Amino acid sequence: MSYVGPDFDAPEPRRRRRGPLTVAVAALVPAAVLGWLVYEAVADSGGGAAGGAPPARSAGTSPSAAAPGASGSPAGGAQPDASSTARSGSGPLAGKVVVVDPGHNPGNVRHTAEINRKVDIGTNFKECDTTGTSTNSGYTEAQFTLDVARRLRTLLEQQGAAVKFTQDGDRSWGPCVDERARIGNAAHADAAISIHADGAAQGDRGFHVILPASVHKGAADTRPIVGPSRDLGERVAGDFVRVTGSAPSNYVGNGTGLVVRSDLGGLNLSTVPKVFIECGNMRDSKDAALLTSGSWRQKAAQGISEGIVSFLRG
Repeated sequence: MSYVGPDFDAPEPRRRRRGPLTVAVAALVPAAVLGWLVYEAVADSGGGAAGGAPPARSAGTSPSAAAPGASGSPAGGAQPDASSTARSGSGPLAGKVVVVDPGHNPGNVRHTAEINRKVDIGTNFKECDTTGTSTNSGYTEAQFTLDVARRLRTLLEQQGAAVKFTQDGDRSWGPCVDERARIGNAAHADAAISIHADGAAQGDRGFHVILPASVHKGAADTRPIVGPSRDLGERVAGDFVRVTGSAPSNYVGNGTGLVVRSDLGGLNLSTVPKVFIECGNMRDSKDAALLTSGSWRQKAAQGISEGIVSFLRG
């Protein structure tokens, strides 16, 4: 059964599995047809260890030194700066701010009472956060998201962007989904992305990008960001296919690799262009072989990076 939790992957009603190529996907990312054709070959040969350390951080962008307190915030109760913001350097993205949200936190598993607290996401109340999912061999989603996020940060900084994390393994749990959105808003991000991996059934494969629905209720008003978020999501999806060779999801999105949702606090409460990406299904053996491969995770980061760069330069 799929894992269901806040700002995670409650599955849509099951769709008919895709054929070799779908017209919808071809219309979305025509330049990536070759990537779809090699998908099965990549998946069958993409295994490897869960290791493969991400590239080292650029100088001057070390994580916050604040010690995480028992509440999940830095000691003293101050609002967390939630990880580093790099100084914008030279390059095509100089002056741009990107917020990267590594889904979940490795410490959440030790703080179940805290993460089960309900928070307001505009449309309703949901748990603060969840522990995330894992592969059958125990490689956790929280490990995966941090690794890909750190690789992505390096690539974006090389383009001159200032990159801010919602968490970098530098706090004991969280942040909650509402705080994750606030971090992007406070940074006035030009783009924000939340990185995840799915926990669906064996045989469910592929990635999908989640876009914000038009929501106007309570503290949520996504109307100004629906258009730019779709542009961001389409570019990320297209480049992810092209770089990784992975195909769009065969169980949500009707083969487009795009899903619109109104139940995610990280999207509902965002005031900046933002999307989620589910990079693959950790519970499927073929997808898991990719997700646990350091070389594939580098490709995943590269595909996401190129989509963001395209959006910000577009």
